[in-house]
Amino acid sequence: MTFSYIDQRFSDIQMLRYRVSGFEFLSPQQHRFIYYLAEAALAGRDILWDQNCRFNLPVRRMLEAVYTQYQGDRTSPDFQAFLTYLRRVWFANGIHHHYGCDKFTPEFSEAWLRNVLAQIDYPIDEQLITVMFDPTIMAKRVNQTTDEDLLQTSACNYYAPEITQQMAEDYYNSIVDASDPEPIMYGLNSRLEVQNSQIIESVYRVGGLYGTAISKICYWLQLAIQEAENDSQREVLRTLIEFYHTGDLHTFDRYTIQWLQCTAGDIDFTNGFTEVYGDPLGIKASWEGFVNFRDNKASERTLRLSENAQWFEDHSPVDARFKKAECRGINAKVIVAATLGGDLYPASAIGINLPNSNWIRQTYGSKSVTIGNLTYAYKQAAKGNSFLEEFVLDATTLEMLHRYDDACDDLHTDLHECLGHGSGQLLPNVSPDALKSYGSTIEEARADLFALYYIADPKMLELALVPDLDAWKAQYYSYMLNGLMTQLVRIEPGKEIEEAHMRNRALIAHWLLAHYGGAMELVQQSNNTYLKIHDYELLRQGVGQLLAEVQRIKSEGDLQAATILVEQYGVKVDVTLHQEMLRRYKTLDIAPYKGFINPRVCPIYKDGVLVDATIEYGESYDEQMLRYSRDYGCLE
Repeated sequence: MTFSYIDQRFSDIQMLRYRVSGFEFLSPQQHRFIYYLAEAALAGRDILWDQNCRFNLPVRRMLEAVYTQYQGDRTSPDFQAFLTYLRRVWFANGIHHHYGCDKFTPEFSEAWLRNVLAQIDYPIDEQLITVMFDPTIMAKRVNQTTDEDLLQTSACNYYAPEITQQMAEDYYNSIVDASDPEPIMYGLNSRLEVQNSQIIESVYRVGGLYGTAISKICYWLQLAIQEAENDSQREVLRTLIEFYHTGDLHTFDRYTIQWLQCTAGDIDFTNGFTEVYGDPLGIKASWEGFVNFRDNKASERTLRLSENAQWFEDHSPVDARFKKAECRGINAKVIVAATLGGDLYPASAIGINLPNSNWIRQTYGSKSVTIGNLTYAYKQAAKGNSFLEEFVLDATTLEMLHRYDDACDDLHTDLHECLGHGSGQLLPNVSPDALKSYGSTIEEARADLFALYYIADPKMLELALVPDLDAWKAQYYSYMLNGLMTQLVRIEPGKEIEEAHMRNRALIAHWLLAHYGGAMELVQQSNNTYLKIHDYELLRQGVGQLLAEVQRIKSEGDLQAATILVEQYGVKVDVTLHQEMLRRYKTLDIAPYKGFINPRVCPIYKDGVLVDATIEYGESYDEQMLRYSRDYGCLE
């Protein structure tokens, strides 16, 4: 079978494949280790679906019954619209868009669905029908609109329906010990509920909420222990299993520290309740699973960055009060993804920096990764799509982007993940949650600004990370173009920017345009808008100034300043420019979103004993989604 990075296309989504390059050079024991970890990374799939919305799992079961059992005209407009809807639901792990968070609108009729359900003898649940077709019910998965009750207007399932934003904030304010120098991540692994007129936390653990799925995860993690590369990995797995059984966040911190300090061996993983983007209050974490191994050659560049972490910290343009006196435990590498699961699937980050606990990062450091085979797949899929030719005005800039953009994109990701997130420090007694719903946007802006500032530094040439002193300009141009213009294609007409990473990019680009207008401008030619950068050095000065302010906001926990910065520069959409971007993008026929079909890690047994595993790439998107529901669907 000929391998192709580009696969199925539907709606605004292009499915890609990625190669697990280098798997063949690993040992049979490492293959077995990856197989068990991969099964654990897939076993928690239903947890994320339920976290995203309490109706997601019954809706998925109903839609998959129609897909597999309907015997009518599968070429009809209604059925084809149904297929698109189902594929979007699969991709988003629920009925809301994975990025914009708005609920999908079915383009097949309610009457058609009712008729089909009757034909296949599937019980009709009126509540599910209402949730699907009434646009006013659970309209957004995560609402970030200022001056609205963020919990009552969000469909995510981290809080019982009767819990208001004020109730949740009052509850956590009452239990958080602000004087604790090593605070647990309160509420990370629980659903807030009301029982006997009292607010309680229903904890995710074996024997608790999501216990069936977590038991299956633990089953595979237990098997992985015997195939681990070293004792340190075995200790990490045992502590993770302990955490899954108890739900104790002190145990989670112990696991996190062990995971951070486990740097021997090629294979690594994440498995658990990790990122808080799906909670409008930024407290509760979605479940994700991920298996990877080190790309030793590509990791040479991240090693150079991590070895010089203190230099970058010392030379940062931020106030000395906010700098770390000692950068500890900076571990950075380029990795090869073997399996994506939970909130990293099908849409995945291309770089990750963990942990998210502020005191652990400050005391023990962080692990940072750039996922090399995913970024490579993106680049292969983008070849020949004419995007740059459409949006770049002059030939000189176009030639610069073609020469430098790919290499600078990777370096920007390295700087963002390896050093940006790990830089700086909070002032004493500042809560990590002080910025509330703006915290994620400010943190991503901080890491991006750090990367933008340093990618232009001569230190990059000294470390042999760029070919010459002009390479960084390509990253500045592509970043500003995206933040000011082209990322708007991911927004539906009439909507504002809500996703944290998009807000971050818009914030940076629009703030610089407003305060450093002499460095760049938007110009009109032939009824189209283009970005023109006049002074890259001046633009870098602006990046340094904004980095200093964003770090101050983070370090001091200045919620008022964060609110003003994000709301003024990161949220609003120019309607006319938005319409233009949608028009021009449509002519290119490029899907604004990309996601991945996992390769299949296939076990090899001999006399009933697992002896090895291989990688297979042939499974289609629909086949994979149906298999995952069948093999890993364990929550009612």
